[in-house]
Formats: sequence, structure tokens, C-alpha cells
Amino acid sequence: MNIAKFEFSLFGINTYVVYDPKEKKAAIIDPGMINREEEEALTRFLERNSLEVTQIINTHLHIDHAIGAAFAKKRFNAPLFGHKEDAFLGERLQQQAIAFGINTDVEGISIDTYLEPGDKIKVGSGELEVLHVPGHSPGSIALYDREGGFVITGDALFEGSVGRTDLPGGNGTQLIQSIRENLLPLPDSTVVYPGHGPATTIGRERAANPFLAPNPHFRLK
Repeated sequence: MNIAKFEFSLFGINTYVVYDPKEKKAAIIDPGMINREEEEALTRFLERNSLEVTQIINTHLHIDHAIGAAFAKKRFNAPLFGHKEDAFLGERLQQQAIAFGINTDVEGISIDTYLEPGDKIKVGSGELEVLHVPGHSPGSIALYDREGGFVITGDALFEGSVGRTDLPGGNGTQLIQSIRENLLPLPDSTVVYPGHGPATTIGRERAANPFLAPNPHFRLK
């Protein structure tokens, strides 16, 4: 499968489109569009490539990753996939917006299809495997394309860092454990596409990420 990245303005969120260029099927991952210009940028890409959106998938439901979900569901008539443990965050998008000083009405969203670890999501002839990586939020997931050699990690794992854990439902110990158990076993060459910032690889983070050292000198909250 191919992957396209959009960096939208709200906290520099990375929204991804994973798609099968032959069958013309696509999944939108973490729709972070906050205004008409960003909505149109995503729509133009999909229309230019004649892609049909078959699902919208949220790695987690914090406001920056989900503020565009209601638009995407309506515009592309596609169901929202996510983990049930983050359902409460989708219902509280307006409260999240207020907490972050976002002065706009935000529509709450509900998950149409709950995802569990090991689930396989078909995107055309391609497949994304669901990995549960809680800690940044209770329902944080990663999406692994085994054949394509990449994983979309949301806000669990970044280049040289990991997700914050001071938001509702966050747990630093759980985050490190879930990264070590569910992400670091992937092949070293696996490309990591995070929710913010540049891509990296599993091998690079296993070797050099200071948060993942056996005995780090600092701890997450």
C-alpha cells in the first residue's frame, strides 16, 4: 500500500491516507483538519487519485487527532474505527477543545467499529494489523502494514521520544511497557510514522530512544 502524509495546523498533527493505488481504496488515519482549507486539501488528494474512503481510523481520540473526524465521516460516508477504551474521549471533544483554548464548536463523535489487538483491517488488497499500545490514552493503537514495512504509531512512539501521559487516562509505566512489548519486536527496518514530527524506524528507536533505555534517568508522569 501507499501512504500519504498531511501535516495540519492543530499541534502539527500528522494525518495519513493509506491506500491501494490499484483497487482505489483508502483509509484516513487520524483526521486532524480544523478548517475548510485543510478539509479541501485532503479532499482534493482523494479526488485527484480517484480514491474511495472505506474507513476512517483513529489511533486515539484526543482532539488534535479527531477534530476532523465528523467532517470525514459525513463527507466520505465512511465508518469510524477505534478502540472502545477511547470512546469517552470522542464523546468529550468539545470539552477537550475548551481545555486547549480552541474557540470553535466541535462535534462529538462515536466509534462505529471497535478494534481489538490482532484485528486485520482490509484496505483494498492491503491489510493493517491492529496493535494495542495504551499509555498515552487507554485506547491508543498502532497500525502495522507487515507487507509494506511500516507502522503508524499515533502518539505512542516518536523520533527520540514517546507520548505525553499527563492527559486523562494516561499512564507512563503502561506506555513504556506497551511500546516495548508491541512495537519494539517489529523488524528494525520497519518505518515508524508518528502522530507528530518526522518518520523514524524501529531499529533507530530501539537503539537510541532515551525513554526506552533499560534504566532511563528520567521518568514519565
